[in-house]
Amino acid sequence: MKKNTGWKTGILLGTTILLGACSGNEGEAASGEEEIQIGILQLMDHESLNASREGFIDVLEEAGYVEGENLQVDYQNAQGDQANLQTMSERLSQENELILAIATPSAQSLANIEKEIPILFTAVTDPVDAGLVESLEAPGGNITGTTDAGPIEEQINLLLSVVPEAQNIGIIYNSSEPNSLIQADQATEILEANGKTVNSVTVSSTNEVQQAMESLAQDVEGIYIPTDNTLASTMATVAEVAKDYQIPVVAASTDQVLAGGLATYGIDYYELGRQTGEMALEIIENDADPASLAVESSTNLELVINEEMAEALGIDPASIKVPE
Repeated sequence: MKKNTGWKTGILLGTTILLGACSGNEGEAASGEEEIQIGILQLMDHESLNASREGFIDVLEEAGYVEGENLQVDYQNAQGDQANLQTMSERLSQENELILAIATPSAQSLANIEKEIPILFTAVTDPVDAGLVESLEAPGGNITGTTDAGPIEEQINLLLSVVPEAQNIGIIYNSSEPNSLIQADQATEILEANGKTVNSVTVSSTNEVQQAMESLAQDVEGIYIPTDNTLASTMATVAEVAKDYQIPVVAASTDQVLAGGLATYGIDYYELGRQTGEMALEIIENDADPASLAVESSTNLELVINEEMAEALGIDPASIKVPE
């Protein structure tokens, strides 16, 4: 992909215009700048993806870029429908000077259409495998961002510490989501190395989650869920089945746990969105080139316990710790 050269052209309109205050002047909008147009393409609604978008916008606002004043945001949500992504990608590439892609399918759709405008992604587990960048250190094109690849080994160890006598562990995910498949394979390898039998169940839509969870819960003593968009949007259903069958669920993200899992050592998607927002400021204010702006990983990992779920499962929340 070619190095982007359209950023200055789109904003400066042939003249040199100072864009915004530096990120250190939080809350102070600069005077005299052109309105910045940013597009956002989000795959679907659920807590993690929404939080990442909110973190991104908050960083821009703190730096002085306020929606409705000197910032225009074109927000498009595909509502989980892959068919919407191409149309939305085409629209966003025509009308904006920087685009945020939330989740892998959104980023892939935009990358296939737009080769010049800077694109930032977030909530993408493996941007190299997804064909978005050449490498994490040197993306090589007009797209870079933040990865939500989490500490899967620590998460699996956390689950095994909750059910130390378990022999059968389940994994449930949407097999059409590349992020989920990668994580499920990694989790399977770790579990098998620990001598566990893995029972994987896949779904293709939210309508299949309840039946798949009920089938899986009958055969396992614990369940692991990757950062899967389909499962993340149906964690309330997961929670009800987990309670009915008294099965602890460790999910990969903090938002999934708060929505119905038991615990995780994972990513705060709001903070991941903020990291992506800081990268946007580098592009907007310092003309950073996405081709050489390294992909960033989360700098905020935390142990999160759903105490209500722990109580429902008869587990003392204080006993849940990340194994050393």
